Amino acid sequence: MDVSEHVLSAGRAVLDMVEREWQPLSPGELEQRLDQAVEEILEADLIAKLKSQPPPTLYVQLLQSQPNMGPQVLHTATAACSPPEEDTAESQEQLDTVDSAALKRITDLLQSSKSRARMAGRARLSLSHTVLLSLTLLSERVSYRSVSRRFHLEKGNIHRIFFSFCERVNMLEERLIRWPVGEEVVESLFPLYSPEKGQRDEEESVPQVLGVLGHTQIPIRLPIGKHDVESTVPEVKKMKKEAHPDSWLNLELLCNRRGQFLHCRIGKGSDVDRGSALRDKLKQHPELMPPGSCLVARAGYPLTAQILTPYIANHGLREELFNKMLDEHFQILDQAVASLRARFQRLRYLDIGNYDRARAVVLTACVLHNLFLDMGQVVQGEVKKEEAVTQEGEGEVNDEGVSRRDAISDLLLKNFESGST
Repeated sequence: MDVSEHVLSAGRAVLDMVEREWQPLSPGELEQRLDQAVEEILEADLIAKLKSQPPPTLYVQLLQSQPNMGPQVLHTATAACSPPEEDTAESQEQLDTVDSAALKRITDLLQSSKSRARMAGRARLSLSHTVLLSLTLLSERVSYRSVSRRFHLEKGNIHRIFFSFCERVNMLEERLIRWPVGEEVVESLFPLYSPEKGQRDEEESVPQVLGVLGHTQIPIRLPIGKHDVESTVPEVKKMKKEAHPDSWLNLELLCNRRGQFLHCRIGKGSDVDRGSALRDKLKQHPELMPPGSCLVARAGYPLTAQILTPYIANHGLREELFNKMLDEHFQILDQAVASLRARFQRLRYLDIGNYDRARAVVLTACVLHNLFLDMGQVVQGEVKKEEAVTQEGEGEVNDEGVSRRDAISDLLLKNFESGST
């Protein structure tokens, strides 16, 4: 084999490697990039002419109202046809918290995940830029058109990139949303309440809380087929006045005192499962709960020896003290949910009519929430009343749960009376 054949062989190997790793530009993307280049040339020429002439009053006012616009002034004309982007300054501030260390961490995790296949639709886009693009869509309330202009990619390709990213992140669920084991359990436990000083016997009997259980709702676009507005069926007429149950996702979460998620279950709005799957899991694997520990949950969740819920009826002083104590713990979950929404603002409303894809986006946000907390990147969202979801009525109860709740309530009342005398 002569030198030329060696060169040809090496060239074919390089081309094969490039084709495996990168996708060529699609005709639409090539046309968009050419249009973008022409726009930039025309803008530069127009701005140069404007600078050489006395600026009109409207142009001065526009510049004064948008001090950071710079050479992008003319882009506002084309952007005016797109939906208004809300909370731009706030969302950009949240995105700025994603530093190079976080990008590298996510990129490394994706490279080391079970699926090593190249993500779809990357079209000359590096993995780090894929992560940045996807975080932009999650963190900001922006349209695909806006992201398309920012990253110089076709909107359809951005759609494929984003959902491919979500699928890959979903594979990290077991690594980043997991039940504490070993020393992690000791670090996660904290007392259900603090007895008055000198109550040593009571201190030993106070349960330790492993996590706070609750849920929130993520609004999504109603799937096609649910909009039968012309129907005369009574249920459909009622749906016109009330939100259809499948116009949101139920996000059930269990978090520790740091706000990290230990359990995550995502279901349709019509699929209401208040902790029954988690209850069955704990029943089958009692070793998951350390001796003397418990979970606390809002009303509507099952009351068991492992899951404590508030009293619903017959409120005396004892029941009120117990419920007030649980409310203090529920603030931990409310803050975690508020922080999740603040960091990933797309969760305010998912314009996705496909349930599986909407679920993948929500799970991606939950996985990344834990990752950012592991890195010490905390976003404090504002807790709003609508985020503190409550469920009327008591869920399923068993005798062990009733006995344990009553015993704790008795101790709490005794502690209160001893402290008030």
